[in-house]
Amino acid sequence: MQPLIDNARTFGQRPEEFAKLAKGQSPQVLFITCSDSRVVPALITGARPGELFELRTAGNIVPPYASEHPTSEAATIEYAVEVLGVSDIVVCGHSHCGAIGALVRGDDLTAVPAVRDWLTNAADKPKCSDTADPTVAEAVQNHVLAQLLRLRSYPCIEKRLEAGELQLHGWYYEVHTGIVREHRAESDTFETL
Repeated sequence: MQPLIDNARTFGQRPEEFAKLAKGQSPQVLFITCSDSRVVPALITGARPGELFELRTAGNIVPPYASEHPTSEAATIEYAVEVLGVSDIVVCGHSHCGAIGALVRGDDLTAVPAVRDWLTNAADKPKCSDTADPTVAEAVQNHVLAQLLRLRSYPCIEKRLEAGELQLHGWYYEVHTGIVREHRAESDTFETL
């Protein structure tokens, strides 16, 4: 913890870099990814403060849209699209994902009931031909595509997509190599950026 505290103490010693941020934010991208500590959106993208609006959930899950039962995830997505006017949304899954691995292996999650119940929001169990693969690459990539489909059911996203004002992107990040792959619709494969 001490190195983190030391950095936090010196971080604010460059006020000229941060003064403009007090005027507001205008990120162009909503970046939806896993809560996993090995996935750092600003590090992966090189984004500076104010350039990414982030939503981090266990397993980068986008819950179903239900206006009668709003979630913090839905509120974040709606705010990014309607208020901030982001032009792009990235759903980024990652290798070695514990949440997706638990889904495909059918792990017993009774000791973590909140996690177990949250994972029911993942849509269908992601297709995975090799559940012994520690990267769970196939399952994570299929899961990313399912979350992109789920996003399309949000009214604010549907409206902006139809107007040609928003683009959705599916990414897969390999924590063991640092490589990022993007889903290409024309080939239906994830290819290196």
